[in-house]
Amino acid sequence: MTDTLDKAPASVPPEQIKAIPVRHYGRWVAGALVIAVLVLIGIAFSNAKINYSIIPDYLFDGGIVSGAWTTLYISVLAMVLGVALGIVLAVMRLSSNPVTSTVAWFYIWFFRGTPVLVQLLLWYNISLVFPILNLGFYKNEMNQVMTPVLTALLGLGLNEAAYMSEIVRAGIQSVDEGQTEASHALGMTQGQTLRRVILPQAMRVIVPPTGNEYINMLKTSSLAYAVQLPELIKKATDISSTSLAVVEMYFVACIWYLFLTTIFSIVQYYVERRYARGSTRNLPATPLQKVRANLTKMNMLSLSNWRR
Repeated sequence: MTDTLDKAPASVPPEQIKAIPVRHYGRWVAGALVIAVLVLIGIAFSNAKINYSIIPDYLFDGGIVSGAWTTLYISVLAMVLGVALGIVLAVMRLSSNPVTSTVAWFYIWFFRGTPVLVQLLLWYNISLVFPILNLGFYKNEMNQVMTPVLTALLGLGLNEAAYMSEIVRAGIQSVDEGQTEASHALGMTQGQTLRRVILPQAMRVIVPPTGNEYINMLKTSSLAYAVQLPELIKKATDISSTSLAVVEMYFVACIWYLFLTTIFSIVQYYVERRYARGSTRNLPATPLQKVRANLTKMNMLSLSNWRR
């Protein structure tokens, strides 16, 4: 028996498995199709009857720059109005008072259900309903009061308030009800609880869609050209009527819109990152931090190769 065991063959180690990656031919086909479509679009635009060389000449034209500035400040003012009124409407919507909640619901229903352009035109022609504005201490014809700037501010701001109210309402409802109960147990009033406890915690939910709403406001403000506001599209259209460079001026306007939205997208990213600190322990690296880390790694590799 001992001899039999001694003569037993030694165990052979299993052969190493060679993993062969699965070939995804569909990805290559889809990538080739996308590249082909992009090439065809590029060829079409390159052969179009568009004088691309004059676009840089008008990019910093005085009229275009002033139009971009008007677009910027009317968007900021309308957004401030929309956020302030949206908070009020959200609180009214969540109120147990049936009158205030019904009024807030009707406001949201109306302004979200009608086009912004129609609202702007209604405000522009409000003198048909109220020919004279009489506040007691101030009296004037409505045509003199309702300037293009005020028309755009009311049309854009009041419409934005309907959307902001839903965003704020969602943010308030995302806070646990125990926070409200604890605040009331400490003797805080409903208003103090809202200002000091609920809204600060709801900002993490409110900020991201609010940033998106402002970026959308920058583009929606272009509708104000219909009420003669000298914003970016209106200025580009006026210049194109004299230079006959219609499409070229639209490209100039697009470049300015892309610039403005890019700047505020970066601002939105860092604001969201700030409010995410309360819910995320390890925040992901910012693009600038990633660039610095990659540069440091490349410097270390080049230094190690040089020492060798």
